[in-house]
Amino acid sequence: MKYVLKKIVTMVCTLFVISLLTFGVFQILPGNPVDVILGVDADPLQAQALEKQLGLDLPLGERYVNWIGDLFRGDLGDSIRYQVPVGDLLKSSLPVTISLTVFSLLITVVTVIPIAIFLAKNNNKKSALCLAFLTQIGVAVPSFWLGILLILLFAVTLQILPSGDFIPFMEDPLGCIRSLILPSVAIAIGTSAVVIRYLKNTLLDQMNLDYVRTARSKGATQKRVLYRHVLKNALLPTITILGMTVVDVLGGSIIVENVFNLPGIGHLITSGVGNRDFPLVQGLVFYLAFMVIVINLVVDLLYMAVDPRIRLE
Repeated sequence: MKYVLKKIVTMVCTLFVISLLTFGVFQILPGNPVDVILGVDADPLQAQALEKQLGLDLPLGERYVNWIGDLFRGDLGDSIRYQVPVGDLLKSSLPVTISLTVFSLLITVVTVIPIAIFLAKNNNKKSALCLAFLTQIGVAVPSFWLGILLILLFAVTLQILPSGDFIPFMEDPLGCIRSLILPSVAIAIGTSAVVIRYLKNTLLDQMNLDYVRTARSKGATQKRVLYRHVLKNALLPTITILGMTVVDVLGGSIIVENVFNLPGIGHLITSGVGNRDFPLVQGLVFYLAFMVIVINLVVDLLYMAVDPRIRLE
């Protein structure tokens, strides 16, 4: 129980610091929302009235308190460019980002375990070395560049998959899956490569421990020891890496959504930055930070559930 309370207190403190940074950074960035709305040649009286309407004439501390109060009420503010609440924009774009994240994680989880086991079982063979080299390339190559290559190959050259645009699942389930394949693969290649290398090394470390030799000396086959004992113990620390992978997928989706023209949160953030839409970017950045912190909390609690040693701390 102490462990859970400690993690919750840490999460609250982290959110407070992030709220300060998020609010403070957007206050010192160049660009005035009033100039964005009215233009630089606007009438001074009209600009002053709009500044008062937006609350920009208030002291910085009071503006922060008002912003935090609005956050607690679920109000992320109003977008300057779209002239609608940021919450409404978030509701329309969040399903796209969540679909892309889930699809990417599904590809990662499905591919990671069999490839890592193959690499661990055939550590010094040429086939494993070649596959390990490919994972190194996957780690090094940016996801947006992979996305461009996938578009050129599968959308332009072979013309078997769409190059972008999101189709809601309720409208066309097959079309939705087809629209997410290329961006999900572009994100999953890099994240899978990282987890594969980590899980392979963990498997090799576990295979050299005494309990493996004891199990083999009692007549257990290598396959039985690997899948029943070694893999289970190797997956425990991998849970933390998978949690970090979720964060990487969310970060990668911001760029990949623009490459594939997907109307997700990343596309909104890019649009907000380009148009100096500070309320939009500020609200979305804080919401993404909140999601990341919650995901890390869930990973920590999951690790506690599968590893009894943590419960004794």
